[in-house]
Amino acid sequence: MTRHRPTDRRLLLGVLALGGGVALWLALVAALLWSTLDEAQRAQALALLGPRATLLVLMGVVLLAAGALLVRSLLAHFVEPAAQLAEEGRVLADTEVDRELPVRGSAENRALTGLINRLAAQRNHLRRDMDARVQAASLDIEQERSRLAALMAELTQSVVVCNLDGRILLYNQRARLQFRALSQAPAVAGGAELIGLGRSIYAVFDRKLVAHALENIQQRMLRGTGQPSAQFVTTTATGQLLRVQMAPVRSAQAMSLPDTDELLEDRAELTGFVLMLDNITRDYEATSARDQVLHTLTEGSRSALANMQAALDVLDYPDLDAPARERFQRVLREETQALSQRIASIEADTARGLKTRWPLEDMLGADLLSAATRRIETVTGLSASTLEIDASLWLRVESFSILQALVYLAGRLADEFGVRFVELRLTPAPGAARRAQLDLIWSGQAMSTETVMSWELDPMKTGTDASSLTVRDVVERHGGAFWFERERARHQAFFRLLVPLADPQDRLEAAHFVRGDSRPEYYDFDLFQTTEQTRSLDDRRLTDLAYTVFDTETTGLDPSQGDEIIQIGAARIVNGKLLHQECFDQLVDPQRPIPAASIPIHGIVPAMVAGQPTIDQVLPAFRAFVQDTVLVAHNAAFDMRFLQLKERQTGVVFDQPVLDTLLLSAVIHPSQDSHRLEAIAERFNVPVIGRHTAMGDAMVTAEIFLKLVPLLAEQGIHTLGQAREAAQKSYYARLKY
Repeated sequence: MTRHRPTDRRLLLGVLALGGGVALWLALVAALLWSTLDEAQRAQALALLGPRATLLVLMGVVLLAAGALLVRSLLAHFVEPAAQLAEEGRVLADTEVDRELPVRGSAENRALTGLINRLAAQRNHLRRDMDARVQAASLDIEQERSRLAALMAELTQSVVVCNLDGRILLYNQRARLQFRALSQAPAVAGGAELIGLGRSIYAVFDRKLVAHALENIQQRMLRGTGQPSAQFVTTTATGQLLRVQMAPVRSAQAMSLPDTDELLEDRAELTGFVLMLDNITRDYEATSARDQVLHTLTEGSRSALANMQAALDVLDYPDLDAPARERFQRVLREETQALSQRIASIEADTARGLKTRWPLEDMLGADLLSAATRRIETVTGLSASTLEIDASLWLRVESFSILQALVYLAGRLADEFGVRFVELRLTPAPGAARRAQLDLIWSGQAMSTETVMSWELDPMKTGTDASSLTVRDVVERHGGAFWFERERARHQAFFRLLVPLADPQDRLEAAHFVRGDSRPEYYDFDLFQTTEQTRSLDDRRLTDLAYTVFDTETTGLDPSQGDEIIQIGAARIVNGKLLHQECFDQLVDPQRPIPAASIPIHGIVPAMVAGQPTIDQVLPAFRAFVQDTVLVAHNAAFDMRFLQLKERQTGVVFDQPVLDTLLLSAVIHPSQDSHRLEAIAERFNVPVIGRHTAMGDAMVTAEIFLKLVPLLAEQGIHTLGQAREAAQKSYYARLKY
């Protein structure tokens, strides 16, 4: 589409001023002449001017047009080149563009352009010299980065490093491949929507699960544990089973503090966490298959035992002689006993295997009850406190599911019996080997055994949070027990869970742990300083946001008449850096012919899109890729129109803020003749590679956008809201599709 720069207001004002001046001068001359004539002369003058009025008007119009041409010529020679020089000079001053400005306009303007080019050349020479010095000084840092990259590449375990907001700061190739396998649509853009720098790890893991693990680590750090960690098992949206081990990342200041009780809280300051991932789906399925075999074996053996017992009954018939009957009965009883013992042993081993598959961890009982009271109050609104705690008890538990059970039971007490206050108690179980009693106590209406049993067997649900587990599942996972009792003397009742205690040899004191000094440190990550803001995106600074820069190729230019998307390309900008390796590049089957006239433009022939995913498969994956980012495109109204027309068909809505480099360029450079992508790229000295391919145009647009951000700041446009407001005031914002 061809666009022309809007008419300069200065030209209109100049023409109006010239016309007004000429009209005023003629009026004054006419008034002076009129005042010197008598009545007869005035009548004679009017008679002469009447037939020539039209000619005089035409002469005035011609003079006005000539004046307009003169004003236009003066503006084009003196004013416009100066305005364009100011805009292009600002590009050289505020960005790292290395190019010569074109010489045009008046002699003074040409001389000034030459001077600016000389100064720019000197500045670029100094910059290159400075870059060389910085590069030499940072050689050691690059070597450390290379060593880290080599180490990460060689690891056979998936490793992901995140800041406290859950934003990914670093990951290795193993993690990239594993996340691709976890994608719900791996055939679309290679599953690129799940992992990437700046992406949220909560697209894969439940936020509450990660927060719970972090809380456990924080409590252990406050106790002075040198190498605290946590682990959990979770399922993904695709049904994969992941075992995750989490380790903390502490700030350099916290690590340098001495290990004193007064400074433990400062030493426990976290800046992020490391996740080490193992996909245990196949192991779990294989073990489940073995369990099924063992189950079948035991059931079959039970049947055989029943048959043997029947045979023993037959041997009781009186027609058998006594010695034979006695000998046969003794043999059968011995075999039956041995077989029973073997089956019991297999069953016990199988049960132990099922329980050890879940990540039970050592946890101080007081810490578990402290977390439980906070969680109950937050989720259910009940008041919760601790009644009696044995501070020496260490438990062997999977704390997340235990907390789920306690919150669920407290929630049902509140909903169905009007309970408003609960207490927690933890004591050793008398007479029970290696067990502790965890009680949830309340005062109020009595309940029946049938009610307690139904609560035990119902899937746990509290508010909007639901789990497929039941209280019985949690109890069986811990090899414990669950029941209900009343304390009539106190007019109270309680639920009691028996949970296992940690083995004595596993309960090491904090002083026995190796301190963090033995852990190697490589380098700091800038993104550890980034935190999510709670204010609206419009109030966020442009330099603090993450962006997805995208482009589409289509069968034509009219989406309302059936033209379709045939390619989507996108790249991400995080922390002011264009991530070339984290891209979304996908061909789309339009399910309609591609017009021959459009093929020379984008180079996509029908054979290239045949068998590719359709738009209803691609858009959900693309929506996941752009999540939590601001969309950026060149002439974004065109691309967004195609996406909006697919909302009803696909159910995918792109409601993110959108920035348009076409409009932003017009804001920065209102005097330029063209704001086409190629023209802007030339002004910023951005190489154009792969023009009219979705990925190529997205990359060029991203490079241009990074050049525009500092220029917007020069005009006082710092936030997203300010940029959007300024763009909408541009002349080009009126264009619709």
